[in-house]
Amino acid sequence: MESVEGQFLGWAAFSPASKIRARVWSFDESQRIDATFFIAACASAVSARSRFDIQSNAMRLVHGESDGLPGLIVDRYGDTLVAQFTSAGVERWKDVIADALLQATGLTRLYERSDASSRALEGLPETTGWLRGTGEVDLILQEHHWQLAVNIAEGHKTGFYLDQRDSRKRFADYCQRLKFERVLNCYCYTGGFTVAALWGGAQHVTSIDSSGLALEKAAANVALNGFAAERARFMDADVNASLRQFIDQGQRFDAIVLDPPKFAPTVAHAERAARAYKDINRLAFKLLAPGGVLFTYSCSGGISVDLFHKIVASAGCDAGVDGFIHERMGGAPDHPMTLSFPEGEYLKGLVVMRK
Repeated sequence: MESVEGQFLGWAAFSPASKIRARVWSFDESQRIDATFFIAACASAVSARSRFDIQSNAMRLVHGESDGLPGLIVDRYGDTLVAQFTSAGVERWKDVIADALLQATGLTRLYERSDASSRALEGLPETTGWLRGTGEVDLILQEHHWQLAVNIAEGHKTGFYLDQRDSRKRFADYCQRLKFERVLNCYCYTGGFTVAALWGGAQHVTSIDSSGLALEKAAANVALNGFAAERARFMDADVNASLRQFIDQGQRFDAIVLDPPKFAPTVAHAERAARAYKDINRLAFKLLAPGGVLFTYSCSGGISVDLFHKIVASAGCDAGVDGFIHERMGGAPDHPMTLSFPEGEYLKGLVVMRK
C-alpha cells in the first residue's frame, strides 16, 4: 500500500470482495510476505501464550490483528487445534499457516471452522472439517477448577467462548465469598457461568437460553462436574420475556449474569443495540436483591467501553437502582488488545453490586 504521494504505508492482503479492501501484514517496508513470514508469526503468537496466565488446557493461540495475522483465529483444545480463516489473505496462505501452527505447537490435529458469516463478506464459501490429521470432535476442556464439554464441529465460534474464562472464575469467587443462594444466568449457552456458580457454592442456578441443544449440553456440564441436578434449572425461553415474567412473580436473585450475543457488530448498529442492552440491564436490576451482584457484558465491537458504562448506568437509573461498580471486565489474556490495535477491545463487562 502507498499513499497518493507514493509513500510506503504497509504490506497488506487485498480483498476485492470485502468492504475492508486491505488488511495489513506489516508496516516494515523491508519485510517480505512469504512462508517464512507466516512461520515466524505463528511461532511468535504461540510463544507469547507461554507468558500469559492461562489456567486451562484450552486457549486462543492466534487472535487476528493482535498477533499480526488479520482474519485468523486459532484456538487450542488440549491436543487439538481449531482454526477460522475469515479473510482472503489468510485463505491464500492456509496450507502454509496450517503447517506452521502444527510446527509451533508440536501437535498433529487441526480442525477448520471457517463457517463464520464474515466469510461471505470476503467472497469466500464456508469450509469446515479436518485440515490436518483426524480425531474426535467432542472434547473435554479443563478450566480453573472445573471441566466443560465442547464440540468443535458444532459449537459456537471454534466450539466455546474461551474469552470469558477468567470472568467465570471471578463469578465463582463472588459466589463463594458472598454465599449466593439464588443465581440467574442469562444467555447461558452450554452453562459455563452455571458451572462456575455451582462450584462457588450457589445453592440454585436458573439458566436461560433460546437453544434447546445448548441447554442439554449445559445440563450435561453440570453433571460432568458432579453437581446435583436439583441445584440447576434450565429454561428454553426468551431472556427478555423471562425477566419480565420473574418481575411479575416478585422473584429476586442474589447474582445475575447477562452475557448476550453480539447486538452491534458495527458502529452502525450501536443505537439499536444500546436500546436492547439497556432494556435487559434495566430488568436485571429490578430482579437483583439488595447487596446482589450483576455481571453484565457486551461483546459488540460497535459498543465502546464508555458507551456500555453509560448504557448500564442509564438502565440503573430507569430501574430506580444504584450500585457500586466493583470491577471492569474484559477478555482473557489470550485474547489480547495491543497498543497498535485498540479496536481489538470487543469484550467489555461491569461487575455491579446493588446498594
